[in-house]
Amino acid sequence: MIQAATPASITSQTIAVEHIRISSGRPFTEVRRKLEGTVPKLDTGIAEALRSGDQERAKDYEENGPKLSIFEERDHGALLQIAGGRRNAVQYEIGNPLTASMMTRHQLPAALYAPLRVVLFEDEQGRGIFEYDRPSSFFSQYGDQRVAAVGRHLDATLEAVLRNAAD
Repeated sequence: MIQAATPASITSQTIAVEHIRISSGRPFTEVRRKLEGTVPKLDTGIAEALRSGDQERAKDYEENGPKLSIFEERDHGALLQIAGGRRNAVQYEIGNPLTASMMTRHQLPAALYAPLRVVLFEDEQGRGIFEYDRPSSFFSQYGDQRVAAVGRHLDATLEAVLRNAAD
């Protein structure tokens, strides 16, 4: 049986994204140490619990686990060695698998933005600077209040964690 090929369709939508910068008066290394000391690495076991439908583990993680975890970190500053010298710049993927599932159960495309991306870099004076895009500004595009509410929750949670590390 031969199946007729159907052409792909492409749609485009422009969205406004609010970009945030948190400047610390503290050195990059201190800000990084404080962030990584307060936001734990992702417990990969929680993903397995979600995949297997372990409601008890998920509930325990939601009630007692970290609000945010570091999924991944990339040393972007090391990439600049090719341009004459490395710099201090780290990109983080930060989020919570349960929070992500609260959005993607309603809007699967929200997975594009979960986990969130944050960059920490060193300015010319050696101070740590965080930059990221406000989560609600891109989660609101789906027109789903359940997803937008989670985005607003992430706005406050992420800002609090980053301010804590910067202070």
